[in-house]
Amino acid sequence: MTDVVSSPEADSFDYSQTLFLPQTAFPMRGGLPQKEPEILARWQKGNLYKRLRETSAGRPKFVLHDGPPYANGNIHIGHALNKILKDMVTRSQQMLGFDSNYVPGWDCHGLPIEWKIEEQYRAKGKNKDEVPLVEFRQECRAFAEHWVGVQREEFKRLGVEGDWGHPYLTMAYPAEAQIAREIMKFAMSDQLYRGSKPVMWSVVEKTSLAEAEIEYEDHTSDTVWVKFPILEGARRDELAKAAIVIWTTTPWTIPGNRAIAFSSRVAYGLYRVTAAPENNWAKVGDTFVLADKLAAEVFKAAKVEAFERLGGIDTGEFATLTVAHPLAGFDPGYGFKVPLLDGDHVTDEAGTGFVHTAPSHGREDFDVWMANTRLLQDKGIATHIPYPVDGDSFYTADAPGFEGKCVITEKGEKGDANDAVIKALVADGNLVARGRLKHQYPHSWRSKKPVIFRNTPQWFIAMDTPINEVPPGSVPAASPAHIADGALRNDRGPVLGDGSSLRELALHAISVTEWVPAAGENRITGMIANRPDWVVSRQRAWGVPISVFVRDKQGGGVEILKDEAVNEAIARAFEVEGADAWYKDGAAERFLGARASEGWVKVNDILDVWFDSGSTHAFTLEDPRHFPGLAGIVRKADGGQDTVMYLEGSDQHRGWFHSSLLESCGTRGRAPYDVVLTHGFTLDEQGKKMSKSLGNTVAPQDVIRRSGADILRLWVATSDYADDQRIGPEILKTVEDSYRKLRNTIRWMLGTLAHYEASDDMPAAEMPELERLMLHRLAELGPQIHAAYEGYDYKRVIALLATFMTSDLSAFYFDVRKDALYCDPRSSLRRRAALSVVNRLFTSLATWLAPVLCFTMEEAWTSRFGEEASVHLEPLAAADPAWLDPELAKKWEVIRDVRRVVTGALEQERAAKRIGSSLEAAPTVYIADNATRSLVGSVDFDDVCIVSGLTLAAGNGPVEAFRLDGVQGVAVVPGKASGVKCARSWRYFDPKTADPAFPDITPRDAAAMKEWQAQAGSGSGA
Repeated sequence: MTDVVSSPEADSFDYSQTLFLPQTAFPMRGGLPQKEPEILARWQKGNLYKRLRETSAGRPKFVLHDGPPYANGNIHIGHALNKILKDMVTRSQQMLGFDSNYVPGWDCHGLPIEWKIEEQYRAKGKNKDEVPLVEFRQECRAFAEHWVGVQREEFKRLGVEGDWGHPYLTMAYPAEAQIAREIMKFAMSDQLYRGSKPVMWSVVEKTSLAEAEIEYEDHTSDTVWVKFPILEGARRDELAKAAIVIWTTTPWTIPGNRAIAFSSRVAYGLYRVTAAPENNWAKVGDTFVLADKLAAEVFKAAKVEAFERLGGIDTGEFATLTVAHPLAGFDPGYGFKVPLLDGDHVTDEAGTGFVHTAPSHGREDFDVWMANTRLLQDKGIATHIPYPVDGDSFYTADAPGFEGKCVITEKGEKGDANDAVIKALVADGNLVARGRLKHQYPHSWRSKKPVIFRNTPQWFIAMDTPINEVPPGSVPAASPAHIADGALRNDRGPVLGDGSSLRELALHAISVTEWVPAAGENRITGMIANRPDWVVSRQRAWGVPISVFVRDKQGGGVEILKDEAVNEAIARAFEVEGADAWYKDGAAERFLGARASEGWVKVNDILDVWFDSGSTHAFTLEDPRHFPGLAGIVRKADGGQDTVMYLEGSDQHRGWFHSSLLESCGTRGRAPYDVVLTHGFTLDEQGKKMSKSLGNTVAPQDVIRRSGADILRLWVATSDYADDQRIGPEILKTVEDSYRKLRNTIRWMLGTLAHYEASDDMPAAEMPELERLMLHRLAELGPQIHAAYEGYDYKRVIALLATFMTSDLSAFYFDVRKDALYCDPRSSLRRRAALSVVNRLFTSLATWLAPVLCFTMEEAWTSRFGEEASVHLEPLAAADPAWLDPELAKKWEVIRDVRRVVTGALEQERAAKRIGSSLEAAPTVYIADNATRSLVGSVDFDDVCIVSGLTLAAGNGPVEAFRLDGVQGVAVVPGKASGVKCARSWRYFDPKTADPAFPDITPRDAAAMKEWQAQAGSGSGA
């Protein structure tokens, strides 16, 4: 190895000014908290939303219909996840070639807002009932308006692009009018009825609750084992003297008992107590009927010391039995017969094998009671369902002997009902055992207090009633010709008005909808298949009323007024005055007009807020008067090209997806959406649910202030949204590191492209192999990126791009080509080819990343193309398929493997401080395989390895040579470069080869200097 010597002219000239070094105003540190608001202001000033609509005019529409959040507080991390995900959908679909529109919306009615106003009243000592109803509603409206404004700015700060100037609000007058029209459609087609069913009732909030408003929390309940003495129908003496035993965790429901349910699939036996403590409730000689599998557990709970099985019982014997109510001796009001009914819900997994059935207090109880109506009537048993508990949770006269006892207090605490019932059972001798059980029990998600099931008069939408006519003002999914002449089905499945039920229509609609992830279809199918009729009434003040008139029918029940003129008068008034018009003095007479004397009464219940949100498609997607940007949607279901997506958390299978599906199917015969995408919930870093009390919440506002919204957006994109996501300081730190790498790659490209001119561009066929390899990688990546965006797979987008930008570009291509880009002559083909590739890389990567890093890519784009440009108006870059070259890629895969061994050896040399820069090295590379050695020798491998010299040698190399696991037959012996260090490019070279005019630099650099001097002389520079 020749000794290294210094050129005497090395310091005679500042060559740095002749290099094509990166130049960019795009900073290394993002400064996102300061930069992002500037970009938002520019978008607003330039009306980006309008430009997007103009750019995409005439394209097929992709509409993401916003699931409305409640307008009642600052946004949380779950909101941020949801809105960012929606924005990535709309931005990517826009760049995929659609007119991708997003109109944000808010749910403004309902208990969450009403509850806040009541809290303010209580704090001021005011009584809500003493305030005029319309005045109270106006306070609710003002509260919602405030929070709509707050949340709108918080959502915009996340980078969410949409028609923020014209959001939809369920409390907007036209919206309230359309919601009223929708419920009136159900009335006109006989799907709406008033009935009586047990509903989940919040004592604290004084209203019924939907399943979506319930959460299950630990609760400790009183449990009792109660005997019902057999009254009549036994075919043998032993059975006639026995008692059926039930177990329940709600002793307060015993006054509502009307039957006992059993299962024909369970094995039962007759058991006698043979030993028990003195004064025990279960006494020696008592005979009980129990499920064989559960008998031992029952006797253990009853403290029975010994028992015997007298024999089995065929469940057929139960059909003839009736038993006495366990409170019959307490009050004569319970002197009726209690039948035994076969129920599919009964098992022998827990309890006694029998289920206490109170149709006033449970859905399954109600269902089994109603299913046996004819049987009960034949037995002479009254089928009337009582109302044992009122809205304040006090027993009524339908619970004889317990009037005034309380189940749950207005504060959500246990009342005195359970104790009163248990004492009565003890006094009557019908308590077998008691205990306490900690279990999951339904609570209101607002008040966090336990709810009760109670029978109440409510308004329902029927799930199984045949729909034989199309509601006025609705358009069925098929033409009327398909329904004519008694045709009950067509090729498209059930059709509105053909006699199909709402359940059938909804199940079919689910089957023709795309669900992302696919498991969502099974989840909502099960919910729709098994759900009861939809309770749509609430006994509150803030919302859209059930705007119908009723009167009593002879023989019971109510008749609903079906008058299109009255309905239209109501809707027109709501358009102008809002739903407050329903509650103003003289409203009934005003709307009824000439029919005011016919005995019609105005219904004052309001609609379930889920009906409001379920109707949003009717006034957002179908009303061009107020949302012209969504006008003219023709969905694929109707032979068009337009797509409507709903996107929310997975809990909305029982919430907004569910209510929207039922509302639309009941009025239009189909789902309001074509695609439904669901995401999971956000947990802390340990996978725990976030809670203020645990101090493990992450506020999006804090992350934005500290790091910027693009960090949150990158977190969303890298998370598997289909599952629950985790977030916390360490996770965000990892995201920030990933962001920094992506940003610095973009920054380097921008700096390099400062020297790019259109004349530098050249066809791929004229480029060196390394450039063609990068274009091949772009051509490989392009379809994968497009497919990932089409499949809403943002995690894959980032995984593909992060790997490419880190491994293929920063650690390889850019590293190799920096020398050529910085030091080659301006006219160099290699330099021009590299610039051409970097130009293509920048366009591709900036557009591919734009839906995720919307601020950063906009900053990069405008940094290059000017303030008037926007990356979001561009399509996703499409790579030329002609760039694909699998054989070239296969060749370079081998070359890169060998390079890894060389760079590994140089890393060891650097660590041992034997070299500094890799340009100080001149290794010998031994390659045993002749074909591999020939392949590596066909390229400028010293350039590829960024060394000043390199020798390829045959064979396995000496024992002490450096080797790398996984790369067979390659060994490297490090060596130091000989010659002098080039003052311009820092490569080592033989000074004998130097141009006499530039003795201190390489011939390549000398050629570059001559071009530079010529251009400088002509007034142009590097």
